[in-house]
Amino acid sequence: MTDKYYDEISEGYDTLHMAEQLQKMTEIIAAMGADVPKKKDKLLDVGCGTGISTSVWACECTGIDPSEKLVALAQKKYAGQENRKFLVGNAEELPFPDDTFDVVISITAIHNFTDAKKGILEMQRVGKDRFVFSVLRKAAQLDEIEKYIIISFKVKKIVMEEKDLIFICGRREPGKRVSELKKGSAAEE
Repeated sequence: MTDKYYDEISEGYDTLHMAEQLQKMTEIIAAMGADVPKKKDKLLDVGCGTGISTSVWACECTGIDPSEKLVALAQKKYAGQENRKFLVGNAEELPFPDDTFDVVISITAIHNFTDAKKGILEMQRVGKDRFVFSVLRKAAQLDEIEKYIIISFKVKKIVMEEKDLIFICGRREPGKRVSELKKGSAAEE
C-alpha cells in the first residue's frame, strides 16, 4: 500500500483503525514495563498516520508519515499541543540527527515501507535505546522484517497480538549500531 492509498482513505482512517490501534497500544505499554517513555523523553512514531499511536504517551512526540493527508489530519487533531509534532516524510530517510529520540516506535507500518531494511536502519540511527515495532503477521515480508529487527536490535520481548507481532527492543550493543559491529558477525549477514 502506498501513501496515495492512505491519502484516499484518510477521512475514514480513524474509523477503520482507531479501536484496533488503541488496543495494540495498551498491549505495548504493558509489554514495555519500566521502559515506558517518561515525560522528559522524546518519542518518534514512524508511520504515524493520524497520530493514534502517539495519543497514549505523556512525553514529547514526533510523528512522521508519507501520507500528506494523514499528517494534515494529525496536525489538526493535535493543534495547540506543544508536545506533538507531525511531518510528512519517509522511514528510509528520516530527517533527524543520530540518537535524537529516547524511544522509536513503528506500529503496523514497516510492511508498507518502500525498503524495510533501510527504514529499520534509519530508526536504529535516530533512536537511543528503546524501540517498539509491530508488524502485521500476514504481511508477505514478515520473515524478512523479523530478520532485520532481530539482527539490528536486542529483542527483549516478542508479543503475539491478534494481528501483529510486537517487538520490544533495545540497542544490540550499548552505543553501537549494526554498521559499527565487528565485520563477519551475524549482524552483517
